[in-house]
Amino acid sequence: MTVPRSTLRLQLHKGFTFDDAAAQVDYFASLGVSHAYASPITTATSGSTHGYDTVDYTKVNPELGGEEGLRRFVEKLRAHDMGLIVDVVPNHMGVGGSENAWWQDILEWGRHAAHARFFDVDWHSPDPALRGKVLAPFLGAAYGEELQGGKIKLAYRADQGRFVIEYYSHVFPVCPVDYPAVLQEAPELAQRFSGLTTQPADQPRAADACTALATIAQTEGGQAAIAAVLAAHSSETQAGRERLHRLLERQHYRLAWWRTAADEVNWRRFFDVSTLGGVRVERPEVFEASHALIFRLFTEGLIDGVRIDHVDGLAEPREYCQRLRARLEELSAERPEALRNGSGHTYFVVEKILARGEPLRRDWQVDGTTGYDFMNDVGALLHDPAGAEPLAALWAEITGKSSEFADEALIARRKILAENLAAELDRVTRALHRIARDAQTTRDFTFTSIRRVVAELVVHFPVYRIYPVGGVRSAEDDRYFSQALEKARESLAAADHVILDQVAQWLGGKLPDEPAQAERNERSERSERGDRQRERAADRSRERDRNQAQAGQNPQASTGSQRRAAQTLFSQLTSPVAAKAVEDTACYRYGRLISRNEVGADPGEFSLSVEEFHKGNRERLASFPHAMLCTATHDHKRGEDVRARIAALSEIPDEWAATLKAWSTLNTPLRRGPNGGHDETSDSHDWAPGPAAESMLYQTLVGCWPLTLAPDDEAGVQELAERVAQWQLKALREGKLRTSWFAPDEAYEQACRDFLFDIVSPQRRNGFLQELSSFVARIGPVGAIDSFQQTLLRLTAPGVPDLYQGTELWDFSLVDPDNRRPVDYALRRQWSEEIDAKGPPSEQMPNWRDGRVKLGLVRRALALRKHCESLFAQGEYLPLAVEGEHAKHVIAYARHAGSAYAIVIATRLAAPLLGDKRDVPLVEPSVWGDTCVVLPEALHSRALFDWLSPHAPKADGERLFLRDALAVMPVALLVEEGVPGCGG
Repeated sequence: MTVPRSTLRLQLHKGFTFDDAAAQVDYFASLGVSHAYASPITTATSGSTHGYDTVDYTKVNPELGGEEGLRRFVEKLRAHDMGLIVDVVPNHMGVGGSENAWWQDILEWGRHAAHARFFDVDWHSPDPALRGKVLAPFLGAAYGEELQGGKIKLAYRADQGRFVIEYYSHVFPVCPVDYPAVLQEAPELAQRFSGLTTQPADQPRAADACTALATIAQTEGGQAAIAAVLAAHSSETQAGRERLHRLLERQHYRLAWWRTAADEVNWRRFFDVSTLGGVRVERPEVFEASHALIFRLFTEGLIDGVRIDHVDGLAEPREYCQRLRARLEELSAERPEALRNGSGHTYFVVEKILARGEPLRRDWQVDGTTGYDFMNDVGALLHDPAGAEPLAALWAEITGKSSEFADEALIARRKILAENLAAELDRVTRALHRIARDAQTTRDFTFTSIRRVVAELVVHFPVYRIYPVGGVRSAEDDRYFSQALEKARESLAAADHVILDQVAQWLGGKLPDEPAQAERNERSERSERGDRQRERAADRSRERDRNQAQAGQNPQASTGSQRRAAQTLFSQLTSPVAAKAVEDTACYRYGRLISRNEVGADPGEFSLSVEEFHKGNRERLASFPHAMLCTATHDHKRGEDVRARIAALSEIPDEWAATLKAWSTLNTPLRRGPNGGHDETSDSHDWAPGPAAESMLYQTLVGCWPLTLAPDDEAGVQELAERVAQWQLKALREGKLRTSWFAPDEAYEQACRDFLFDIVSPQRRNGFLQELSSFVARIGPVGAIDSFQQTLLRLTAPGVPDLYQGTELWDFSLVDPDNRRPVDYALRRQWSEEIDAKGPPSEQMPNWRDGRVKLGLVRRALALRKHCESLFAQGEYLPLAVEGEHAKHVIAYARHAGSAYAIVIATRLAAPLLGDKRDVPLVEPSVWGDTCVVLPEALHSRALFDWLSPHAPKADGERLFLRDALAVMPVALLVEEGVPGCGG
């Protein structure tokens, strides 16, 4: 049970706990999945709806039901012969608040805290105000304003005997070293803390003193003394504010307005999120402490595999993955005997965004990615390449923007680097500047010139990051680095080129005097991987070098160590810039067709050919046969069926252009001016929402309009509008043009919301609403065919298909939190039982609008995977030729193992074949004419059984005609009757 046959992703939170999931296990089993695949189970920030803000790695989240709830859930899974994969978040933890004991420790004791090296903090900041301190950018306004307003308060925790600083839900400990100064009004209490230092040896004495203080403070005199202390630090008086300020200045943190983080934060964040602090999992003790619970649960047999979140955020993804693989295989021998696998192999995938042509590194020893690359491939396959140019021209015409996504992405990269991640850019620059100062030939390279060079490399970087070995870029790394290097050279003045070339060498190039040393380094790395003791020793050595290099305290620190530190910082900058600029900014600005604006996708790549899709599948089978395959995730921007329907617009670009313009004209009177009033200058772009946002709004409405929603259903339309409004607000702020999370323009946002609700108001039921509903009805069957194609390919291609919660019915969700709404399992159970009674999915075609046919497709395809497990797990992938007049409208391939075959056939780009009558998502059999699939020789003239219908088409020699194979469904999954385990 170590390698899944298929998975079901579940988003757990206090509204959907382990017990709630356990109550649905029998339904999950009926779908045909082999493993539940859960969001993070470690303790997260209270009320977290996603679990990625871990505050305690050592405990199962009590809001999910704790460890006992987990055990009950697993017991139900085992009873249905199912396993559990869990999401692990090694890169970051939730900080702020008061729930993270590790973070509270470093706030209290600074660099002498037991957990000081657990977080990626630069304790040697060049800013004197931050030297030895942690920036705490959690204030809602400027520090002085919040202090004057009495928002920052000294408080006493009676149960702990400790003083803390409170700011709303945030709690900041006061270091016990400062208690004598705090307790001036109670000298008899202060004396217990005299002589304390921050050194680790004194910290236990401080804890004892706090325990004594808690006891004394319970007395009447003690309570009076504490009250006097708090009054002396009250912000209600000038003297109290000054005293509180002096106390704060002595702490190991500097309270600051949240806006300061982008420029001054001195610790690594998750992207630009200042409530998530980067964890130094590359340190052996941090690795063990943060994974101890997962390892124990794995050893006890409660979990069977792991999914690693945001692996590119780690200092050394390769080393982390190799270490985790080694530990899991080592522990697998201790698992319950019934769960052991002969090979000891444990399922282990990573969340990784791959650019087109970028390979997942095989030396990471993982089973593959979590499937964004497949989602990108199959999504691009749905698009008609003929629509690319006219839709790009339409976008440029109506918005006045560039028709090229790359132009928008470059602007966004520069903005993100300058405004959101400037502090991280400074940190990379400082690391390189230290290297420059250590050599006579580069000592005159200024900080500013190096920063300029690094910025250009970052904004032009074509992939998330590089992975040097022994401080040297591999050939694969160099391929991408060289692209950034050449683009940076074009952007920079000639005077900066010498600095650019030197920085390129420091960031993993082979220096002229050390080619042999680079090879020795690589051999050493390989040796360390095979020797656990030497690996950990090397970790400690690199840690010392890094700390000394950052502090500037060791002029003799090796150039190689300094370079590796700089490379890590550089890689931990390029990845968040790519994510924030492309996925979270440019994808909300560029709208040629927003079905391509998805996590892991490049909107500049409009479509993918059948041949390219086949090539990707064959490469995955050869390299990562157990990689996940997904088409919907907790991170997607649009549900899988929203994207599929919008993709249908690529087949009718002229019709869509005319429709879009007509709608815009129809709704012109409803536009709002920049301050919310009705717009009188429709020729100007200075109106709400504006041409770009309006275009993307119409695409969104087309994509998510429920097939069963009537325009006169006021309640249904209102519910949909509320969901779209939530998406619109996030889209506008993420786009960072006229409003943003950083500086929201509430008047503009309200005007956009008003426009949305005006165009879908009840009085438009015979106007825009009717036109919208009619248009969706016309393209709905094309979108449904795209959805059937996408679903069947995911369930039959090489890899492990993942089913995101609830998407066995139509998935018309939008970006989070919409895609994490509660799932109606009662409805799915009911329809699942009805499908069992009525037979194969084809019987549900009359009800295609409600999604039951998709549910049947998922169930039947997963049932075949179970019946013919080895066929799909290890079988060959054979692209099949399609011939005839409509060959370009079909994709076909076979899975083959031994004597067993499964033939997959799907209709694609169906709009011209459906004609004007588009009531049912099925091409009339006669329309296919002579179009046929060329079958493998073993199946010539054989009768085949369609797993999705009662149909049994027979090949005419080597040819299987589509008029027979796709007579009742737009997709087919054929097996030869009589083949053991695969017959009807």
